[in-house]
Amino acid sequence: MEHPRSLCALGAQQSVAAIERAIPILHAGPGCGYKLHLGLGYFNGFQGGGYSGGSAIVCTNMGEKEVVFGGEDRLRSVIDGALKVMDGDFFVVLSGCTTELIGDDIGSVVRSYRNDGIPIVYAATPGFKGSNLAGHELVVSAIIDQILEPAKQVVPGLVNVWSSVPYHDPFWAGNLLEIRRLLKGIGLEANVLFGPDSGGIDAWKRVPSAQLNIVLASWTGVGTARKLGEKFGATWFHQRTLPIGSRETSIFLKKIAELTGRDDRQTAEFIAREEKIFHYYHERSADFFLELRWDLPDRFSVIADSYYVGGIARLLVNEYGLIPAKQYITDNPPEEFRPRIMADLQEIAPGISAEAVFSSDGLAIRDGLVSDGPTPPIILGSSWDREIAREIGACYCGIAAPLTDRIVSNTSYFGYQGGLRLIEDLYSSILSGIQ
Repeated sequence: MEHPRSLCALGAQQSVAAIERAIPILHAGPGCGYKLHLGLGYFNGFQGGGYSGGSAIVCTNMGEKEVVFGGEDRLRSVIDGALKVMDGDFFVVLSGCTTELIGDDIGSVVRSYRNDGIPIVYAATPGFKGSNLAGHELVVSAIIDQILEPAKQVVPGLVNVWSSVPYHDPFWAGNLLEIRRLLKGIGLEANVLFGPDSGGIDAWKRVPSAQLNIVLASWTGVGTARKLGEKFGATWFHQRTLPIGSRETSIFLKKIAELTGRDDRQTAEFIAREEKIFHYYHERSADFFLELRWDLPDRFSVIADSYYVGGIARLLVNEYGLIPAKQYITDNPPEEFRPRIMADLQEIAPGISAEAVFSSDGLAIRDGLVSDGPTPPIILGSSWDREIAREIGACYCGIAAPLTDRIVSNTSYFGYQGGLRLIEDLYSSILSGIQ
């Protein structure tokens, strides 16, 4: 495979690092943790290591001795050291390929600490279990199984949000902050669990008491919602595409308000304010689009995770009048989710559909773009796709992992403001290429 878009399951270390004051502890060979940080964090919007990531990640650095004689004693020694040195509220032990192959009983080691009152869990995340997206799901599942207890009562207005996978999605932090802001606007408290001001382990302990679980992704998070339903009777709502722009965001907020019994007047007033602001800026750019409409490309291909592909396609078609070419889905969704993803792209707008291509292979994507019609499309993808765009004379905007041509701090592509920011970034990239 050329130009991979994800890394191995041990990349779930980034999800742990995204939990406030959580400390990942790797039981793996030397080099794994830092390389995963480089691939998912540094060379993906230059996001940095954070409080407990990057070069601060704790690792057993297993060698030949541990492979031959077992690494459980080594793991105990490293956990003891981490408890002394790392100032954390919560610890997560993650296993790499080698430790799983030699059969270390990591679960037993971790349970002995938890029995002593240490807030620590274990997730089996060897590379052969799948991508870092699968690893993210494994970590969340481990926390649910090993830490969470049934709630004494459901808290009205509290909702859990399962959406952008930390670090893998370069815009995860900004997206989660904007999701929280918009849900607050209709009277809800969003328990987002990852990122700044998310509450750390205390927020996780509130998960079973939420009124609703919102899955804002094509497939990641669905397993989590199902597990919460089985263990705690939790209800959940699945939004397969990321709401981007005025139209889709308003539909999403109205649906959530209906499911949670929010005040209709408050919801309507908040949506009206947000739409007014969106259309103010939308109208300001109308002169640009009308003046240059003959010179701007009108076909686009998105090369990204499935929930971004659908969200961006709806924004560009329904609010800006562009025409979809082939759309490339790179996050390898499980087979059970693919028919619905394809159906969503067949229903972008009345009479307008797009073909979905499931591939994360850069060569296959390049060949598809080269053969896709006479007019070069706009390409919204990763930095891998920048070279393809240059080759075929297409316009390019970086919006997906890996992302090495821009720095990302709190940028969000979610919601009303996210739609404006995406259009701003996209057409700024187009103009810089024209000029």
